[in-house]
Amino acid sequence: MAAGILLYVGLGLLFALGTVPVTRAIARRTGFVAKPRADRWHSKPTALMGGVGIIAAFLVAWGIAHFRGSVDRGGLLVACAVSMGVLGFVDDIVQLKPYAKLVFQLLAAITLTSFGNVLPWTPWMPVNHAITVFWLVGVTNALNLLDNIDGLSAGIASIAGLFMAYFFHMTGQDGMAVVLACFAGATLGFLVFNFHPASIFMGDSGSLFLGFLLGGAALYQNTHRSRGLVAVLAPPVLILAIPILDTTLVTITRKLHGRSVSQGGRDHTSHRLVALGLSERDATLTLYGLAVLSGICATVAFHARQSIAYALIPAFAVAIAIVAAYLGRVKVYAPVADENKPAKRALLPTLADFSYKRRIFEVIFDFTLILLAYYSAFLLRFDGDLTEPFWQRFSKSIPVLAGAQMALLLATGLYGGLWRYTSLADLRRIFTSSVVAAIGGVAAVAIAFRGLAGFSRAVFIIDGMLIFLFLAGLRVSFRVIRDWLVARMDVQQRRRVIIYGAGDAGELLLREIRNNGELNLLPVGFVDDDPQKEGVVIHGLRVLGSGANLANLLPSLRVQEIVLSTGHIDAERLAALDAVCEHGNVKLRRARIDWH
Repeated sequence: MAAGILLYVGLGLLFALGTVPVTRAIARRTGFVAKPRADRWHSKPTALMGGVGIIAAFLVAWGIAHFRGSVDRGGLLVACAVSMGVLGFVDDIVQLKPYAKLVFQLLAAITLTSFGNVLPWTPWMPVNHAITVFWLVGVTNALNLLDNIDGLSAGIASIAGLFMAYFFHMTGQDGMAVVLACFAGATLGFLVFNFHPASIFMGDSGSLFLGFLLGGAALYQNTHRSRGLVAVLAPPVLILAIPILDTTLVTITRKLHGRSVSQGGRDHTSHRLVALGLSERDATLTLYGLAVLSGICATVAFHARQSIAYALIPAFAVAIAIVAAYLGRVKVYAPVADENKPAKRALLPTLADFSYKRRIFEVIFDFTLILLAYYSAFLLRFDGDLTEPFWQRFSKSIPVLAGAQMALLLATGLYGGLWRYTSLADLRRIFTSSVVAAIGGVAAVAIAFRGLAGFSRAVFIIDGMLIFLFLAGLRVSFRVIRDWLVARMDVQQRRRVIIYGAGDAGELLLREIRNNGELNLLPVGFVDDDPQKEGVVIHGLRVLGSGANLANLLPSLRVQEIVLSTGHIDAERLAALDAVCEHGNVKLRRARIDWH
């Protein structure tokens, strides 16, 4: 049956390759286009009927599957999703009020849940109904908000659809797997025309359809629920982690800055990645990669033991939270004209102030990692089993150990640095704090329980090692993300420079250039007159030779500027350097630190 599911992916793709160009031509002929706006990303009028093409291709493929008997359920879901597409199409034409769209979304969600399709996340059915309606409306709008850059919403929906089809197939629900296969194929076909540079947009007709169908499909996953809440929660939440992340980040940051959530703007995850230096295409591919990773995490959590899933999901959540924290630092809002009288401050101004209390979030991260380290140590010691009587003692000791370790981390001065500047000196400090916390945690447990009878000593040893690895990894992550972004930044937007001088000042200059995006510079190498430094690599950048080689290096590396990091250069050498720069039409600058 797996081959049959892939067949329907191909059918959806094939039909979309036919329907989307037709709707694009109709949109262009009728003037149904999205015009450039200050809060939008595109720079020219673009056809706006892609959603119609997606829905048409999906319905044809789904209709064939239904005629052949490959689909045995999901008709109500399809009807409600198509109704969302119609709502979006009307909104594309007349610009409905946000509350009007919300009312129709609620009606569609209530209609679907009224026939028994709910998320069984609690023992109480009325609560499940409320959660399900909130889930459907939330996911629908999440895909709508995600449609903010070429190819993003369609690509993420395609990835989510393929993973969901896999889950339905693995649980014996091939009928629903076929529905998702048709869906994924149609969105992939649309992506051919929507990936950067896009020739057509899906509009609200497409994004509302995609969101409702993906959110509603999660309601039909009705097997393996006996494995516990994790097995039920993991697939839909993790598969849709990127839309959820984007919506959460946009909602929180807009509210904290006194902006309307529905007003639009260039403050989404994709826009923040571009602001950090990635090209539009690379930003989209980066989010694709995160979506695939979240789908893989959902797959592992679904098939693994429940005890292991309890560790895996929080670990992935921390990783996503780190990405969100890093992107949340990006300045995407223009400063308020009158700082003494900001317009529409957040409903809770103290919450806005709280958002700048960086240390509070560091403590929350560390507390989560301490719990995760202790639990992971237990799983590693007992091969993933919750072995008694050790498990009972373990579960009772968590508050004591975690509280003692957090207090000791604070006492040893762990919360004194900035993550983005983490260095070897910081790692030594983290190691010292981790050792003290690990030993102090064991002592606290021994005192609280009058000894360590019933505890595994190996768990405490593994816990100490994991604490250091987790805390160090958390703090190094900001530098890793930054370096990864620097390696993939849009080089077309930055001036290529060579740093003259590969000493301490040159290393300092390289870090400043990479940390300060406002300089708009891209270092491509060092030159240094010390022959012993040739070929040496400093922070990934190679010393290419001496100043005598500059005449050959400038054209081959397309250098636009040379920055002197050293003041120890005689007048004769400086004159020769000026001549080389003048001949190569290259700007010469000297880095300088001013003391006031």
